[in-house]
Amino acid sequence: MDQFLAQIFAVIHQIPQGKVATYGDIAKLAGYPGYARHVGKALSNLPKDSKLPWFRVINSQGKISLKGNDLERQKEKLMAEGIEVSAEGKISLRKYKWQP
Repeated sequence: MDQFLAQIFAVIHQIPQGKVATYGDIAKLAGYPGYARHVGKALSNLPKDSKLPWFRVINSQGKISLKGNDLERQKEKLMAEGIEVSAEGKISLRKYKWQP
């Protein structure tokens, strides 16, 4: 695994239950500011049975970026951790954003 993936996966692994982080936050914390899109791309390639809490990563508007069934799957996982998610996939960053 290359250094970039190792770094971003290490950061995502640290997001506590009941909290979310943005793609940009992950990139910055991993030492790659400006690489938010690359974080999203890396997560889109995860195997289905990944133990990484990928679902805790959302976009900078506080929304789930996925569509359709994937949006519903991410929403269910977040709600199971007590995170309030609107019908369209919006999460309050003020309330749930992880502050490492």
